[in-house]
Amino acid sequence: MTWPYVTAGIPDDAFERLPGIPMSKRESRVLILSQLCLKKNSILWDIGAGTGTVAVESALFCTEGQIIAIERDEEVVGLIQRNGERFNVQNMTIITGHAPDCLAAIVPRPDRIFLEGGRPVDVVLRAAWDCLAAGGRLVTATNSLEGFYRMVQTLGALQARKVEVIQSAVNRLETRGIQQVLVALDPIFILSGEKP
Repeated sequence: MTWPYVTAGIPDDAFERLPGIPMSKRESRVLILSQLCLKKNSILWDIGAGTGTVAVESALFCTEGQIIAIERDEEVVGLIQRNGERFNVQNMTIITGHAPDCLAAIVPRPDRIFLEGGRPVDVVLRAAWDCLAAGGRLVTATNSLEGFYRMVQTLGALQARKVEVIQSAVNRLETRGIQQVLVALDPIFILSGEKP
């Protein structure tokens, strides 16, 4: 399978999934990718990569860069690998490890980080921030108020610049029986900031 476009938004059903493994939905992924402000040569760490949707789409944009997907679950690592192969991604490396413990040993160092996993999130965020290059961007997402508060507090304590918060509420048109209805996706908070 290929994605012949230069825009984000690969449909969710184009990715292989595993039961119980969360996936960044297409509409949320588009917002996440826009907040990452990727360049062709960006080095992105996707911490808590899950199904690998953000990592795969980022790899398609960062043709001269490198994407490092970090995931603790070995079965899920295989899923990310298969999703990368579906889109013929050549510039993605998958690291099996627990954040924040594995982060210090990973090279190359990133100029972009997407964080959607790891507990406790504030500890993982601080460790990721320490690895981020000066001038780099960190984007994080959560659907819980507790996660949102921790992320806001941590970005503030780290003196992140250009902090932005997006709270998305998305509805999709679906066919149910003979009717078409709008179905709400789970709301998500997307936070971003730059390292001085």
